Amino acid sequence: MQDLDNLLPLLEAIVSYINEGVLIGNMSDEVFYMNPSAYELLDIPANQAIRTIDDVAGVDLREIVSQSPGTATGPAMNGSARATVGAQKFERRIEIGNGEGGYRDLEFDCCCEPGGGLRLMIMRDITQRKKLQAYLGRASGDLVTNDPQMIDMLERLEQIAPRHASVLLQGESGTGKTHIARLIHRLSNRANRPLVEVNCAAIPETLLESELFGHIKGAFTGATQDRKGRFLAADGGTLFLDEVGEIPLHLQAKLLRAIQDQVFEPVGSDRSIGVDVRIISSSNRNLREMVDDAKFRADLYYRLAVIPLYIPPVRERPGDIPLLLKHFCYNLESRGYPSDVECSPESMRMLMDYTWPGNVRELENAVEHAIICSVDKVVLPESLPIDIRSFSAAAGVAPAAEANPEHQPERREIEEALRRAKGNKTLAAKFLGVDRTTLWRRLRRLER
Repeated sequence: MQDLDNLLPLLEAIVSYINEGVLIGNMSDEVFYMNPSAYELLDIPANQAIRTIDDVAGVDLREIVSQSPGTATGPAMNGSARATVGAQKFERRIEIGNGEGGYRDLEFDCCCEPGGGLRLMIMRDITQRKKLQAYLGRASGDLVTNDPQMIDMLERLEQIAPRHASVLLQGESGTGKTHIARLIHRLSNRANRPLVEVNCAAIPETLLESELFGHIKGAFTGATQDRKGRFLAADGGTLFLDEVGEIPLHLQAKLLRAIQDQVFEPVGSDRSIGVDVRIISSSNRNLREMVDDAKFRADLYYRLAVIPLYIPPVRERPGDIPLLLKHFCYNLESRGYPSDVECSPESMRMLMDYTWPGNVRELENAVEHAIICSVDKVVLPESLPIDIRSFSAAAGVAPAAEANPEHQPERREIEEALRRAKGNKTLAAKFLGVDRTTLWRRLRRLER
């Protein structure tokens, strides 16, 4: 008992510093102990004495404990000799007394001592998590994440979305910039107005001005009638300029005026047209570097990048890979693919180690490829796309290559090129001074 008496102050000191709230009481609803976090989460003044659960205002703890294990109205314990924290979970919203109508969403874990003496309640703040779930619930597509960078970026959308300020989304191809742009529009005050998307890289340079600003009949050969263009189509709503870095320099001045003054002239016309358009743009190129290289106008860059957001690539958030794999499997099931395909440990290791230069888009295609090529409903290494298998072979040392020392210099050279290219074989081939086909032949030879 002496050891226990010495241990209790230490345990109390530890509990007092954790972020989760801890409440310890008994089956008679008396409260023996609450740590500082519990006071803060329940919005209780630090000097207020809490003797029973009824002393806590703002949330009905009696309702929660009445449903927890070991109570007369709740489910009975399953006969185990030890209670398990988290045996019963509840969520409640409490009002915060800040005079601004604030609230806090709390999650409670409740359990009881099997003998019926003590009751333990652990509470945590899930307000931001609930908000994030609400944001993602209003979006479509593949915004699936638990990565801190992505979560921080998505949480900022609550502040960004209602404003008129231009947003620049930067990140590698396939990271989900289009999904983010659509989410910003859905969360904005313009959600019931058009979202017009323009892929600037997919439109020939000679047609881009007409595509953006429209033209009048006879403005050029083939202009047989008036066309209003994307700016006018997005009036009152949002215009998403995907791959804005591909817009040629001679057109950037006109785009700058249209964004800055919300006024433009259709091709072939001298009549100005006013619009009310919010601009969201994206680029997989570094526009700041393009400005430094005189390949992009600085004034346009600053007008587009009022709120810049960076979308991290998949290789910087490896914890999202299992989530995305599961998500894409569910999507494929809805399209008629089998639901009972399993992934071998070696295949999962290869998927986790791969650098995903094509990001989420490549990952989605890889999942479909793997399921189609599975063997007896098991995804084996040979079921994976050749890019993943080749990368895995180059990144590791195969036993056959280990036994053949003369291959080691070539293998190291290829590994270094792939590392510099972040898994992009086309770029790695350029570093090596060969074409992509030659690199593939070398990788296959090293696999044998």
